[in-house]
Amino acid sequence: LRAQAEERELLIGLIPEQNIFKQIERYKPLAGYLSEKTGIRVRLTILSRYGDIIDRFVQRGLDGAFFGDLTGALAIEKLDIEPLVRPVNLDGSTYSYGYIIVRKDSGIKTVADMQGKVLAFVDRATVTGYLFPLSYFRSHGVENLNDFFSEFYFTGSHDSSVYAVLDGRADIGCIKNSIYHNLVSRDPTIKSELRIIARSPLMPESTLCLRKDLPEDMKKMIKEVLLTMDRNEEGRKILAKLRAKRFIEASVEDFKPVYEMLKTLGEDIETYQYRVR
Repeated sequence: LRAQAEERELLIGLIPEQNIFKQIERYKPLAGYLSEKTGIRVRLTILSRYGDIIDRFVQRGLDGAFFGDLTGALAIEKLDIEPLVRPVNLDGSTYSYGYIIVRKDSGIKTVADMQGKVLAFVDRATVTGYLFPLSYFRSHGVENLNDFFSEFYFTGSHDSSVYAVLDGRADIGCIKNSIYHNLVSRDPTIKSELRIIARSPLMPESTLCLRKDLPEDMKKMIKEVLLTMDRNEEGRKILAKLRAKRFIEASVEDFKPVYEMLKTLGEDIETYQYRVR
């Protein structure tokens, strides 16, 4: 199979869940490992915004992407793709969840305390960084964001939302747990400065999906390499850079919590406006 794969390419997209340079740095060793083990030249491209990934998937001729919670659900619905694998996190979990955070010295402890404050979302095309907080605020009687908050805006990445709250550019931030804990591991003072107000239901972690019309032997080879990379030292080192223990098989069923979240908000995934205007 490897011999047959020579000269073939695979272009994989990445969503900007954190600083784009860090995101490329995080995934680059994996692309090199896949290229070496399969003979397929695996290239990475970063998407500038979450919502771009659906449109750019076709425009840039992508063969696959590591999708987030909502982008994965949208892609399954709108693109001819199939879930391949998803990571097991270092703590053994296979899902992620969202946090709503504030500064500890802000005096904010409840939703009522948030009235008139500045709110930082990540992007409309993410559950943890938008849909979950939207659902949470509605369940606490906040129907109109414009009336309740003095301002709300989209930062474009989870780490940017953390820093917006830390630096005082926002009073409330909506983020993904794994990005928060990674930042805390590098700078423990972050934990002492921030308070987690709420936590979302579990959502699917970064899932690699590939085009259904790719050659079966190519998909099989990529999947096999990823599912077995925790069995050798080189693979384990690369997994550590991804902050993962191993990869496991992924399925459409993994995205059920996303569809349920959309349903509670009265949104239809077919017509959901995922682009930030």
